Amino acid sequence: MDLLKLHIGSRVRAAGWKNLDIEPGPEVDYVGDCKDLSQFPAASVDAIYASHVLEHLDYQAELLLALKEWFRVLKPGAPVMISVPDLEMLCRLFLSPQLDLGRRFQIMRMMFGGQTDPHDYHYVGLNWEFLGSYLNSVGFTDIERVKDFNIFDDTSKLKVDNVLISLNVKAMKPA
Repeated sequence: MDLLKLHIGSRVRAAGWKNLDIEPGPEVDYVGDCKDLSQFPAASVDAIYASHVLEHLDYQAELLLALKEWFRVLKPGAPVMISVPDLEMLCRLFLSPQLDLGRRFQIMRMMFGGQTDPHDYHYVGLNWEFLGSYLNSVGFTDIERVKDFNIFDDTSKLKVDNVLISLNVKAMKPA
């Protein structure tokens, strides 16, 4: 039986992973919204990886809706690996007196999105406590902060002035 490892919000091919994105493209295996994974049966996905996706959802309803969907489609004992801009770290960097106006503007864009298309806006800022609370509230366990997933070369590894700007979290759907 083939494993289904879902890379949400990606347009980069990687061996063993299937890409789901809101926009179609040659490297997209499944077109869909990360909040609605109805094209996948419950407990059918072996792993989910999403780098810099959740901040594009509003914190009132969409974020929780997406995490519930991810939990639903994951097989028992399967991991979810999430990377988001670390709001706490970005705030520290933004306030650093060593940064010039251009670097501060770059940090601001990381907080609010690049705003280059209708999907490139950030609606929530997450830190360890916020993201952990959301994950816990939908049933994920073994929630841990990790330095690196060692899977993709993407924004989960992005550094500004040698400081990692991403919060990388791995959690499990209980077996």
